[in-house]
Formats: sequence, C-alpha cells, structure tokens
Amino acid sequence: MDKINQTFVREFILLGLSGYPKLEIIFFGLILVMYLVILIGNGVLIIASIFDSRLHTPMYFFLGNLSFLDICYTSSSVPSTLMGLISKKRNISFSGCAVQMFIGFAMGSTECFLLGMMALDRYVAICNPLRYPIIMSKLVYVLMTSVSSLSGGINSIVQTTLAMRLPFCGNNIINHFLCEVLAVLKLACVDISLNITTLAVSNMAFLVLPLLVIFFSYMFILYTILRMNSATGRRKAFSTCSAHLTVVIIFYGTIFFMYAKPKSQDLLEADKLQALDKLISLFYGVVTPMLNPIIYSLRNKDVKAAVKYLLGRKALN
Repeated sequence: MDKINQTFVREFILLGLSGYPKLEIIFFGLILVMYLVILIGNGVLIIASIFDSRLHTPMYFFLGNLSFLDICYTSSSVPSTLMGLISKKRNISFSGCAVQMFIGFAMGSTECFLLGMMALDRYVAICNPLRYPIIMSKLVYVLMTSVSSLSGGINSIVQTTLAMRLPFCGNNIINHFLCEVLAVLKLACVDISLNITTLAVSNMAFLVLPLLVIFFSYMFILYTILRMNSATGRRKAFSTCSAHLTVVIIFYGTIFFMYAKPKSQDLLEADKLQALDKLISLFYGVVTPMLNPIIYSLRNKDVKAAVKYLLGRKALN
C-alpha cells in the first residue's frame, strides 16, 4: 500500500526560470507580446484563407491549417507559462499535464507531416505545372491534411499514454516551462527503455521521413528551376518556395539544436545547459509560430491583397 502511495502523483511543479527572477519579468513581457502576435497573425491568415476566394488553393489551405496548429500548440502551454512567470503559481494537475503533453505532441507531429505535404505541393506546382490542378485536387489536399492530423493524433496518444502511465515515486518537480515528455520521463523511477524506443521510432517517422521528403522535393525543384530559360520564371519559382523553406529551416534547426547538443558532466555547466534547453524550447514553442505568418505574408502579394481586402470590408461595415 505504501508503495502505491509513493508512486501516485496528483500534480507536477514546473520550475521554469525560478532560479532567474529578473529574467522571469523580462520573459513575461516578451512571451505575452509574442503570444498576442501569434493569435493575431495566424488568426488573420486563417480568416483570409477562408473568406478570400483567391486563396482557395492547396498552398493556402495547408497554410491555414499550419496557422491553426500554431495557435493550438501555443494556447496549450503559453497561458500556464505566463501564469507561472507572473504569479509564481507553478503547479499543474496530473490531468492538465497529460492534456498539455498530448496537444503539444499532436500539433508538433502534425506540423512535421504538414511541412512535408507542403513541399510535395510545391514540387507538383513547379515540376508539373500543367497537371497541378488535376494532381492537387481538393479531395487530394484535404486527404493529405487529414492523414497528417490523424497520424499526429495517434502518435500523441501513444507517447502520452506511455509517459503518463509511469510511476513517479512522489517526484513531481519538472525542470521545464511545460510538461515536455523528456523532462517528465526523467521523473520516472522505473525503466523507460520502452518510452525511449517509441520516441526514437516516432522521431524517425515524424522528423526524419518528412525531412527526406522535403529534401528530395527541393532537389527536383532546384533541378527544374535551373533548367528554366526565363529569369522571371526562375525568380517567381524561387519566391513561391522561399517562405516554406525558411519555415522548415527554423523549425528543424531549432529541434536538432535542442536534441543534438553535447551533455556536460560539470554540474555548473550542466545547470547552464538546462537553462539554455528551456530557452531553446521556448523559442521553438513561441518564436517559430510567431514568425510563420510574418514569413509567409512578407513577400506574398496574394496574402497582402487578401488582408487589405478584408480590412477594407471591415472598415466599410
């Protein structure tokens, strides 16, 4: 009976930046502003892609879904992070932690697949322009998005279930801003080799596989562009791919930097690396979703025109 009581955890405590009180105030202001930009920027893109008929294409359908994923992902973690930074209320219930982990995994996994689908869309648009309307029909791109969402959801259910069923032996302090799976697994007092194995398989399926699709898609795209005789055509082709490629570099660059760093044996150095881990995770969770709508709309005439049209209609009403 005592053993059961020791393994039952009702809530977790998220340390965040508790050892850096001055940074907490600075990051509260920064994260709040970024979160508002995420909601506004991605919200505008979603509305524009729905109500402007010029944006009823596969690319903007994928982009609208990407914006929806970013809003859901940040909304599952940022409010609790802000609460912890300003009010020092750092506890989160066991069920709340499970929900946060599930949403984070589902949105992240789906976004990986979706970025791969967007690369395939660009490949068909540039390498097979005449057949593009036939290949990328509405049924096809809706099915591609649905497969991405379903796969991400299944992956999230598996990973969250395996992580939250573990006994934690009363240890409930998570050295992170949120219920990140690796931080939670560190609290387990049993063998976690099954979790590590499934995470490795998940990383291969949702990180490496989409990255290979993106890489080979852009190799074919680059080959096709270099064979174009028109300089104007080459510039237009490059411009349609530049936004997606920039988002991919930021998205994957942050992930690989976060998990490929060498581990330090020095305690002081290890503490600094843990703080850096948390800040990089924050960058991945907040800055990337904030940049996505900016990157996609900065050099996109269609999005700019759609936003101006919607704002003009609102002003007239």
